[in-house]
Amino acid sequence: MNLFYRLSFLMGLIVVLSNYLVQFPIQYFGLNEILTYGAFSYPITFLITDLANRAYGKLVARKVVYIGFTIGVLLTLFVSTNFSDIISIRIAVGSGVAFFVAQNLDVYVFDYLRKKIWYAAPLASSIVGSVTDTFLFFSISFYSTGIPWLTLAFGDLAVKLFIALVMLIPFRLLVHKINDFSENPVSQIKN
Repeated sequence: MNLFYRLSFLMGLIVVLSNYLVQFPIQYFGLNEILTYGAFSYPITFLITDLANRAYGKLVARKVVYIGFTIGVLLTLFVSTNFSDIISIRIAVGSGVAFFVAQNLDVYVFDYLRKKIWYAAPLASSIVGSVTDTFLFFSISFYSTGIPWLTLAFGDLAVKLFIALVMLIPFRLLVHKINDFSENPVSQIKN
C-alpha cells in the first residue's frame, strides 16, 4: 500500500475517532466546559494533509482530503451518530462542513508557502485550518443548545495550536522519509 492510500485511510480514521471523542468533555481539573478529548486527535489530520501536500502537491493532497472526508463521514454516520439525538446529527454535519473547508484551506496555505523555510508551510496552514475548523465545527454543532460552545471552542483551539507546534517534530522527521512526487503526482499514485 503506497503513501497516498495510507494517508487517505488514516485521515478517515482520525476524523471518525475525533468525531466520537468530541462528544466527551474532559472531566478533570474543571475542564469539562473548556475541552473535549477530540481536541487531541483532530490536529493529526493537518499533519496528514501537509505530508500529502509535501509528497504529492496540492492536487493529490486534496484527493487525500476528499477520500478522508468520505471515509470519515460514512464511518461517523455508522459509528458515532445517534439519529434520535439532534446534537449528534449536528456534530456529524458540523464536522463535515468544518473538515471540508478547513482542510482545503490547509492545502491552499501549505501550497502557497511550500517553498519557504521548512516549518512555515505546515505551521501556518495548521493554524489557519485549526482556527477555521474550530469555529465552524463548534458553532454548527453546539450553537443555541445550552452547551458552552464558545468556551469549548477556545479550549479546543488552544490545544490544537499547541499540537500544531508539536506536530512540527513528526513532520520534520517524516518529510525526510517521503519523496517529493509533486512534479508528477498522478504517476506516483498508480505505482
